[in-house]
Amino acid sequence: LLFPGGEAGSADTARDPRGFAVKFYTEEGNWDLVGNNTPIFFIRDPIMFPNFIHTQKRNPQTHLKDANMMWDFWGLRPESTHQVMFLMSDRGTPDGFRHMNGYGSHTFKMVNAEGTPVYCKFHWKPPKIKNLMADEAARLGGEDPDYAIRDLYNAIERGDYPTWSLFIQVMTFEEAEKWPMNPFDVTKVWPHGEFPLIPVGKMVLNKNPKNYFAEVEQAAFCPAHVVPGVEFSPDKMLQGRLFSYTDTHFHRLGTNYMQLPINCPYRARAHNTQRDGPACFDNQGEAPNYFPNSFNGHVECPRSAESKYTTTGDVTRHESINDDNFEQPRVFWQKVLNEDEKTRLVENIFNTMKDCKPHIQDRAIQNFGKVDPGFGNRLRKMIDTYISQKVSA
Repeated sequence: LLFPGGEAGSADTARDPRGFAVKFYTEEGNWDLVGNNTPIFFIRDPIMFPNFIHTQKRNPQTHLKDANMMWDFWGLRPESTHQVMFLMSDRGTPDGFRHMNGYGSHTFKMVNAEGTPVYCKFHWKPPKIKNLMADEAARLGGEDPDYAIRDLYNAIERGDYPTWSLFIQVMTFEEAEKWPMNPFDVTKVWPHGEFPLIPVGKMVLNKNPKNYFAEVEQAAFCPAHVVPGVEFSPDKMLQGRLFSYTDTHFHRLGTNYMQLPINCPYRARAHNTQRDGPACFDNQGEAPNYFPNSFNGHVECPRSAESKYTTTGDVTRHESINDDNFEQPRVFWQKVLNEDEKTRLVENIFNTMKDCKPHIQDRAIQNFGKVDPGFGNRLRKMIDTYISQKVSA
C-alpha cells in the first residue's frame, strides 16, 4: 500500500489529494489498484492532465506556488468543481493516512467465471474517518511535516494495525446504457442509493517496510497491471493512465523496474519477450525473446483474453466542458455537508483565492453559484469585504 502525495518535501498535512495505491500479489500476477482518497478527480479528459499538474506545481517564473494558476484552470474547467469542493472541505486535510477513505475512482470492468462482465467501482473504508481543521493542519505542517508517516509507522509498530474494508459498486451493461449520466466520467460518483456498496474484503497493515527506499521509493504502481477477471472500461482518464504510468516508471526506475523485488510478481512467474537494459536480473535465461516460437517459450493464457463488447456510432474528439458539471456538487453542498462544514468550505476557498486576480475570482464564484446561489453569494461577500478592507487600510 502506498500513499503518494505532493512534491518532494511537501508536508503530510498539506491540502492536497492523497494517493491510495494497493498492489495485490496474486497467483495470476500482480494487480495494482491505483487511486486516491477521493472518489472523483478534477478532469475527465486525459489530454488535460499535464496542464492540470502544471497548475499544482510552481510558477515557472517565480518558482512559487501560485493560486492564480490553480483557480484560473479550475474556473476554466468547470468539471473540476466537484473535486475542488472535496479538496477544500474538511476531507482535503485527513488526519494522517489511517483515517481516510481510498477509492479506485475510475470505472472498471469485472468478469466472472462464465465470462459475464459488469462495470464496477472500488471503495476502501477505514473504521472511522478523521479530518484535521485547517488551522491544525497548518500548525502540524510547520511543526511536524512528516506527521502522517510518523503516525502510520508508530501505529503499526505498537500493534495498532490500520484496517480498511473493501467494497464494490456494480452496474450492469444494461444499467449503464440507461443511466442519465456518463458512468465512465471520473468527475462524478455513482449514487449509493442506486448502486449500493457490496462488502468483499478487508485489508490490514501489520508490517512496516524493512528498508524505505527499497520498498517504498522503488515501488511502482500502474493501472495497466491487472489480472484475469479485472478489465478496463471506456473511462478516458483511465485509458490515458494506462500508458503514462509505465512511461514514467521507465524514466524514474529504469526499463527493468518490474524485476525489482517490491514490483515483481513473486507468486507467479512472468514470461515476456523483453530483454536486456540496465539493472536486468536474469534476463529470462535461454528462453526465446519472440512470440510465437517453436522452442518451449511462453504461450497464451486464455484467461487473460478481454471479454467481448459492442461498439456503434462514430469516433471523434469533442469538448465535454458543457456536460452537467454541477448537479452532483449541488447534492454535496445541499445534502452531505452540515452548516459548520459549509462554513469551513467557504472559508478554505476564500483563504486560497482571496489574493487572486479579480477575473479569476469572478469566474470561480460564478461556478460555485451554479452549484447553489447561496454558496456563491457567501464567497462573494467574503471576497468583497476583504478587498474593501485592503483598500481602506
